[in-house]
Amino acid sequence: MSMNDVRIIAMRQTVYDDLMERFENPIEHTCDVTIGQEWISIGGRRPEDFCPSAWEVMRPFVESLARGEGNFFDGWMQNPMSAMISCNDGFRPVSFYLEAITNS
Repeated sequence: MSMNDVRIIAMRQTVYDDLMERFENPIEHTCDVTIGQEWISIGGRRPEDFCPSAWEVMRPFVESLARGEGNFFDGWMQNPMSAMISCNDGFRPVSFYLEAITNS
């Protein structure tokens, strides 16, 4: 079975300074993602330099898009072969746009 590649684009990051100040221990290194950064998932696999934690949240969506499935939640997205998924960082979540790239 032929698998689609899936483009992953970092669209936006929100930072909750008040929550970090109240709950987070000081840390030196956080997220390396930059807005506009793109990756390609080949065969539904995690791109080599992609955040493992963010991948765990989006993996089911990427795998479905790679298999040619889509239309998540009955029409949620304008493009049925896409999804908007955020990573699980509660202090500085990044929103990622996922879209299937049809392999001919």
